[in-house]
Amino acid sequence: MSIGRYGHTASILANGLILVAGGDDSGNDHPKSAELYNPSTGTWAITGSMNVIRRDYTASTLANGSVLVAGGYNGDRHNSAELYNPSTGTWTTTANMSTPRSLHAASTLANGLVLVAGGSDGLVILNSTELYNPSTGTWTTTGSMNVARGVHTASKLANGLVLVTGGAAVIGDYFNSAELYNPSTGTWTTTGSMNVARGYHTVSTLLNGLVLVTGGEGRNGTALNSAELYNPATGTWTTTGSMNTARYYHTASTLANGKVLVTGGFVRGVGYFNSAELYNPATGTWTITANMNTFRGYHTASTLPNGKVLVTGGQIGGGYLISAELY
Repeated sequence: MSIGRYGHTASILANGLILVAGGDDSGNDHPKSAELYNPSTGTWAITGSMNVIRRDYTASTLANGSVLVAGGYNGDRHNSAELYNPSTGTWTTTANMSTPRSLHAASTLANGLVLVAGGSDGLVILNSTELYNPSTGTWTTTGSMNVARGVHTASKLANGLVLVTGGAAVIGDYFNSAELYNPSTGTWTTTGSMNVARGYHTVSTLLNGLVLVTGGEGRNGTALNSAELYNPATGTWTTTGSMNTARYYHTASTLANGKVLVTGGFVRGVGYFNSAELYNPATGTWTITANMNTFRGYHTASTLPNGKVLVTGGQIGGGYLISAELY
């Protein structure tokens, strides 16, 4: 990439390019810059810069092909949002969220709206949620979660509901609770709790409709290797095979063959990993696969249309990575 970065986002565009934007760079600054990866050539090209510097924000691909980025951190949390137009390579400001937030979660709903949930406004952890309407370019408040949470995950289910899992209201005091957002009613209902409290974990929707949660940080700073499955039909969780390595700040990518690739991560007192492993839903087990070339955590991973997985940037020790690699 043009600069080293972590806390950035990577979005797959309709034209097959991958948009990487924002984050922290190797000068410990927050860049506005964005760049595009072309899988056909394996090269990067600079594209238009965001209007606002940000990290720990969300990026959501809209039905019209634009990318909505919302919130984030640049010394302060902010409520700004903007849109990337792949046709022009430019960013335009759209309406602000009602609440500044970072470390929140975002999901594009079946109706085309974008749900933003939780996070931190810099003073407190939030249970508030709001919806962005691409047709009007405006935000409206919707039902609040039952639990205020940050560093959680949000997943759109096949039935149209959104599953939110884990996170924390106080750093280190993670939840095992989960809840569901119903776009038809704009309300949240509690669903089955995970077997293990966790934050900074990953979530992957499997081809069979189950949702796989992996790793993360547990209570008292414990690094987790456990994994569990959510069944939307029953609203319950079952433990599945544990990863070979406990990790958080890792990535999880669903492959075309249905397996899930986990890469990298971090554990306090241990450091960063270059290890990778595969989850097989048919057997509920993990197998080690080839190591990445670089140790990294807080990176991004994108499953490309050609089936390969692109890993970008991340953090290693005191530095931020400029490198990218393909699995």
